[in-house]
Parts: sequence; C-alpha cells; structure tokens
Amino acid sequence: MQHPQEPTIGTFDFVIVGAGSAGCVLANRLSADGRHSVAVLEAGPEDRDLWIHIPLGYAKLFRKGTVNWMYETAPEAELNGRRVYQPRGKVLGGSSSINGLVYIRGQREDFDHWRQLGNPGWSADDVLPYFRRAEANVRGADDQHGGDGPLSVSDPHTHELTEAFIASAVHEGLPRTRDFNGVVQEGVGYFQTTSRRGRRCSAAVAYLHPARRRGNLTVITEALTDRVLIEDGRAAGVVFRRGGVEQLVRARREVILSAGAFGSPAILQRSGLGPGELLASLGIPVVKDLPGVGTDLQDHLQARCVMRCTRPITLNDMTTSLIGRVRLGLEWLLTRSGWLAIAAGHAGAFFRTDPRLATPDVQVHFIPFSTDRMGDRLHPFPGFMAHVCQLRPESRGSVRITSRDPAAPPEIRMNYLSTETDRATLLAGLKKLRAILHAPPLRPYVAAEVEPGPEATDDAALMAHIRARASTVYHPTSTCRMGPDPRAVVDERLRVKAMPGLRVVDCSIMPSLVSGNTNAAAIMIGEKASDMILEDARAA
Repeated sequence: MQHPQEPTIGTFDFVIVGAGSAGCVLANRLSADGRHSVAVLEAGPEDRDLWIHIPLGYAKLFRKGTVNWMYETAPEAELNGRRVYQPRGKVLGGSSSINGLVYIRGQREDFDHWRQLGNPGWSADDVLPYFRRAEANVRGADDQHGGDGPLSVSDPHTHELTEAFIASAVHEGLPRTRDFNGVVQEGVGYFQTTSRRGRRCSAAVAYLHPARRRGNLTVITEALTDRVLIEDGRAAGVVFRRGGVEQLVRARREVILSAGAFGSPAILQRSGLGPGELLASLGIPVVKDLPGVGTDLQDHLQARCVMRCTRPITLNDMTTSLIGRVRLGLEWLLTRSGWLAIAAGHAGAFFRTDPRLATPDVQVHFIPFSTDRMGDRLHPFPGFMAHVCQLRPESRGSVRITSRDPAAPPEIRMNYLSTETDRATLLAGLKKLRAILHAPPLRPYVAAEVEPGPEATDDAALMAHIRARASTVYHPTSTCRMGPDPRAVVDERLRVKAMPGLRVVDCSIMPSLVSGNTNAAAIMIGEKASDMILEDARAA
C-alpha cells in the first residue's frame, strides 16, 4: 500500500490496537522485562467514570456512548426482524470495564475441541496454566485456580431470594456447586465475579494501570484506528485518528490487533485483508484476499423469565424512592458491599437439555431484580428475573465494514436461531428454567409470572416469546478464527496468515464459542499470546 503522509508519532517494538481484556494483558506482559517498547492505542477514554468501578454500574454504562460502541445487528430474520443491541466497551479495559463481571472460563471440552480442530497448544491442559496465572481467587490457589495473579476473583454476598433459586434448581435435579470453573461445570450455585473488595477488577485495573509507570509502555487514548500500514509485504505500523488528525505509529516487530470480535475484522478489512469482493466494492485495494475475515461470527442468545415477587426484598424495592437510592450509594461508599456490589448474574446454573449429552448445553443467569430491558429503569414492583442461553450455537453470522471510514459501524449479522438445533435447545432450556422458577422452594416468593406469562402454555407460545424478547448475552467471537483450514484467519500462534508482523489476540480468534461467559477466556488468550510473542521475539 502507498506510504501514508500522516505524521509519525513514534516507533515501538510492539503496537497493540485495543486496550480491552486481551490488550491490557499484552501491554503488561510484553513490557514487563523492559526489553521491548510497547504502544497501546485505545479508541475510548481513560476509565475514570465512577460507574465503571461500581460493579452494578454496568447498568449506567449500557447506553453511554462515551465508553460504549453501542452497536446493533442488522434485522434478525428469526427474531421478528428485530435489531439486537450489541454493547461493547470503548474505554481502557474494553468490555471488561462495562460487563457483568461474571467469571466463567468455559468447559474443559471446549478447549480440547479447539485442539482437535487442528490448533496444537490450545487443549484444556495447555490453557489451564494461563487461567491460573491470571487469577487471584479469594479462595486461594489449588490445582485449578491461581491465588496471586493480577485478576481478582471474588465470592458474592448471599441473598435469600438467590438461595431459594438455588434450592429450586436442586429440587429439579441439579447438583449444588461452589465452583463452575473446576473439572465439572454442571450444577447450580453463586457466580464468582471479577471484583476486589466491592470494586470492579477490569483488565485495565488488573493489568494496565500497574504497568503504566514503566517507561517503555505508552498508552494513547481517544485513538481511533483506521488501518494497518503494510510495507514490503508485512505489517509496519498503524494509521489512526486522534483529535480529527490522522497519525501513524510504527512497529519494529509486530502489530497486534486486540479490538474484539467486531473491531479486529473491521480493521483487517480496511487494511485490504479480507473478502476480496467486499473490499473491491468499497474501493479498498486488496492486499490479500482472506475470505474468512469477518465470517463465522458466534454469540450466545438468551431468553428470559420475569417474576413478580411476593415480598419487597429485591433491588427494585430499593430504587423506588430517593431515600432508597441514597441508602444504596452510602452502603457501597462506606462498606463496598450491598446491592451495588453484585454482578449481572448473582447465581447461575449449567445443565443438559438432553441427558444423552456429555456436558451442559445451556446456562442460566439469575438476578434478584427485574427490568423490561437491560439499562432501563427497574420495575416499580418487587421482581426478579432469570435468563437461559444455548452454550454452543450452530448459527453463524458475519461482520462486514460498510465504508472506508473507521467511524462508520460495521454491518453485524448474527443469524440467531437459524438452525433447528438452536431453536430446539433454547426452547428446552426455557422450559426447564420455567420449571425451576415454579418449584417449591421459590414458590413462596412468586406472586406471578410476568414473562413469558401464564398464557404461554405450549411450545408455540414459548417460541413466540423467544422471537419477540430474546437478546444477546454479549459474547461475540470467532470472526478471525484460528485454525489450519483455508477460511481460518490466524494460525495456532495467532499470526495472520500470509501477513508477517501481524497478529490478532482477542475473542475473535476462538475456533468456537466457549460454553460460558467470555471475559475469562479473553484474558487467558492474552496471557498465552504474550508468551508466544515473546518466544518468537527471542528466536528472531
């Protein structure tokens, strides 16, 4: 590509695009020994917003454009043509600064499957040391968990409504568990969260901020990446916009994209690396025709149940008055506990919709408050809700840029529920969840079922509810998929195929979606990638 005329602000060994979950890990690990200079470009601002650091503050950030990309999908055919809102973090820490804090790694079988797809070094036994290295679990270290890593993992406070939910799930045949991240995932219990003494422990808090005192690490915020600079057949730097001015930062060794499942493929496409027909249609010179860039998009779709509670013991009841809201704030400020310290899933469950399955195929999030839509006001009545999602969807979507302008949002097509397996699994999961919510231990707390509602008495009515109300669990992955097949974008060392000096390190490289929340796996990917990058640098 033609040499740009933008001013060069510096040359570094490594240039990382995106200070999200994986990017913050890379920034810390690559700069740790002082041998390499590292620059991090983040499109959003510093993470100074108070709501970022209050765990329940994610509700205040759900539609806050200063720290959130606020994407949405194209109309989804199987969801009555609805567009599905897709929040993504645009701030130091990325989505780990605005997410629901739930710490779930996924099943061992997920990573063994990655290895079976032709990705050596990514089996469950291979990645476990990186999960453990990252983790500072409040329970201490053991053979499955770390005790002194950067990422704090804590236990939540208990609540009688949540205890009743857990007891109901046990009544319906699920074992109670203390650890969804051990050898066996199946069961019901409290979620552990990425928090530390009542404050969010984002990737920026855990990894980036402790490293910023280093002289060899430069963090540039409000830097919107346009494209990768390619010279003499290799990645040589990054062109970005800051304050309305295009600038260039150069990389001696590597450019590393950590811009997420939507951002990384879009940057590759604007750089001339992607489906040739798409690039040509937008007037972008095709550097390498890589048809897999932006394909194989996967996500978790969730269906919900909303219940009216018989007693004023939910968060809803604390927010109906100014006095209640003040009490909430004071409790958190003085004790770093209470309602503002809970996550977007207080407790959860993993179960199989078919006993013939080897592992759980659905996940439940239980929350002791209720709302019509995440980010909206809570209901004026006592309420709670639970969501169920299919863990391993067959539906596949795409991310395609619509313009050469880096500020233009890409076209996101999820194609939710486009296979019969996906429809049948989510329906079966919803029916099981409904049975749990009406089981004897919870029955004294249930005044009425608000959604799907008592009129939903058959499968057709429940599917109609799913199509009308189902939404994302915010886990997009796999748009720069790792693998040996021709449509894969990166190899097992996360190097972009046919483009030296360029890697992708974020959830977009997942060969398949993990069975659970994705933040823990994103941090693991950053940990493992940092070792591979440093190994390759030493061998060069």
